[in-house]
Amino acid sequence: MAGIEDIFKAQKKYKIDNENKGDTSRDGMVASAITEASQAGNKMLEAGGNAFDALIAIQLSLAVVEGMNTGIGAGGFILCYDDDEKETKVINAHSRAPAGLTPECFMENGETMPFDERTKSAISIGVPGIMKGLEYLHENYATLPLEQLIDPAITLAKNEFRVNSLWDRTIQLFKHRLRETAREKFVPEGIPLREGDTITQLELAKTLEIIREKGFNAVYEGEIADAIVETVRQHGGTLDHQDLLDYHVKIDEPMWSTYKRYRIAFPAPPSGGGMGVAQQLKMFEELDISHYDPHSWEKYHLVSQVTQLALADRQRYIGDPDFHPLPLEGLLHEDYIEERCGEISLEKNVGKVDAGNPWKYQKGRDSSVKTNHYADNEGYETTHFTAVDKWGNIASCTSSIERIFGSGIIVPNYGFLLNNDLTDFEAEPGQVNEPDSSKCPTSSKCPTIMFHDDKPFFTLGSPGGPTIIASVAQTILNVIDYNMPLEEAIKEPRIYIAPDLGKQWEDGINEEALQKLESMGYEFTQSFRVESADTRLGDVQAIMIDQTDGHLLYGVADSPRPGEAKGAE
Repeated sequence: MAGIEDIFKAQKKYKIDNENKGDTSRDGMVASAITEASQAGNKMLEAGGNAFDALIAIQLSLAVVEGMNTGIGAGGFILCYDDDEKETKVINAHSRAPAGLTPECFMENGETMPFDERTKSAISIGVPGIMKGLEYLHENYATLPLEQLIDPAITLAKNEFRVNSLWDRTIQLFKHRLRETAREKFVPEGIPLREGDTITQLELAKTLEIIREKGFNAVYEGEIADAIVETVRQHGGTLDHQDLLDYHVKIDEPMWSTYKRYRIAFPAPPSGGGMGVAQQLKMFEELDISHYDPHSWEKYHLVSQVTQLALADRQRYIGDPDFHPLPLEGLLHEDYIEERCGEISLEKNVGKVDAGNPWKYQKGRDSSVKTNHYADNEGYETTHFTAVDKWGNIASCTSSIERIFGSGIIVPNYGFLLNNDLTDFEAEPGQVNEPDSSKCPTSSKCPTIMFHDDKPFFTLGSPGGPTIIASVAQTILNVIDYNMPLEEAIKEPRIYIAPDLGKQWEDGINEEALQKLESMGYEFTQSFRVESADTRLGDVQAIMIDQTDGHLLYGVADSPRPGEAKGAE
C-alpha cells in the first residue's frame, strides 16, 4: 500500500500530458466530460470564483453541450467540502417521484410493464432536482452572480456548437428513443447530426435566459414549469405543478467509510454508489489484494468476485431511507465483511452470487418489506464533473437524466429533455426500492472525496449506472494499493461483473490473465477498448491535491468523452 508521500512522489515522476486531457495548476482545477464545459468552469476560477461557482457554470454549460446525459431536467448529488469550515456536506438533488405515483404504476394486468416501454413512458419522469441543487449551492457556497455563471451556457446555446464524437455516437445508437420534438432537434429533417455538423439551440438559450433573469426557481414555477407539466400530462405522466412547487433539496451528512489509513466521503442512500464502493474497498482490504500484481489473473479474479458481492448487496438492500430501514451499519460491519470475503476463493469462480444477511449485525429490520429482485435497470449514461479552487474548496457532482436522451421527450419551445429517473425503481410492488409517492429511486451516483489526516487529497467520480461503483473503486485501488500516478490509474483497464447480469472488460487485460479467467468459467460478453473515444466502462474525472507541495493540483479526464481537466492560470 502506498503512503501519502509515495502517492505524491509517483505523481511528480509522471508528467501529466495535456494532450491526454490532463493538467496541473496551483490556482484551481476543473474536470468534466466536455471541453467547453470545463472551459466555462475554469473561466469562473480565473474570474476569482470558487469551486462552487465553477461547478455551477459547468452544470449549466453541460445542459447545452451534453444534453443527452444531463441538463435542466436532471437530478444528481453534489458533494461539497468547505475549507473554511472544514465541513463536508451532500446536496441531495436527486429526482423524486410525483405525489400521484403509486406502487402499481408499472403494472399492467398483473404483469410488469416491459423495461423498454417504461423507459419511454412519461410515468417514469421524476421531479427534476438539479436546478434546486444549484440554487442551494449558489445561495450558500458560491460567490459570483448568477448572470456571470450562466452566461457561458447561454453563449454556447446561441452560437453554433460543433457536434462532437459523443453526440455522433449517441444519436446514431439511440435516435430510436427520441420522440417527435426531440427528433426535430437531434435528427433534423430525418438526417441525424454527425460529428462536425453544427447546431444552434435558441429555445434552450431562451430557457437559460429566463433562469438568468428569475433564478433557478423559474424551473419550478412560472412559464417553464407550466411547459413541463403540460408536456408530461400530454404524454400520460403524473407530474403536476404541486410536485414542482413541493420539491426541495435535502442537505445530508456524507456516508463516511475508511480504506486503510484514508477516510472517504460518499453520498448516502438513496444513492447506493457510496455503499457499493465502500463495501468493495473493505473487502479489498480484508483480502489484502495489493499482495497480487495489478495485471495478474488473481487480482482480476478477486476484483470480479468482490464487485459481484457488493452489487448483490446494493441491489437487495438499498432504497430510500425515508421509506424503509436500511442495514447500512451491517453492510460495513467488520464481521459481515469477513463473512462475505469467506465466500471468495482463489481456486474457483463462485458463479451465481447472492446477497448476504447484514441484518445479523444490525437491529431494526422491517420484516414486512421484501428485498429487491435482481434487475439492474439503471441508465449507463450520466455525467460526472468536479472542481477544486486555490483555497482548498471542493465541489464534486454526478448528474443525470437517466437513460441516454432520458425519456426521449423534449419540452417544446424550451429545448431540454425530461428525465426517466423513475425507471430506477423496481417495477414490482412490495420491495425496498418499489415505486411510491414522493419517493426517490435508488441510484449508483458516487461523487467521492478522500481524506488523509482530515485533509482532502483526492476527488473523483464517474458515470455508468451500476458500473460506477466498479470504475470508482478500481481507480482508488490503483492509486492507493498500486501507487499508480493518477493518469495511469484512470487509464488502467477496468472490469465489471454483476450477479446474473453483465460481464464486461476492457482491452488491455493481458491474454494470459484472460485465458486463466475463462478457464475458471468467466464468460465475458462485451469488450471495451481503453483508448477508444466512445467505449470505456465509465468516464472517470478526477483531481488530486498534493498536500506535500503547496496545494499543487493534478487533474485528469478519462478517454471516452471529449472532455478535459483544465487548470486556472
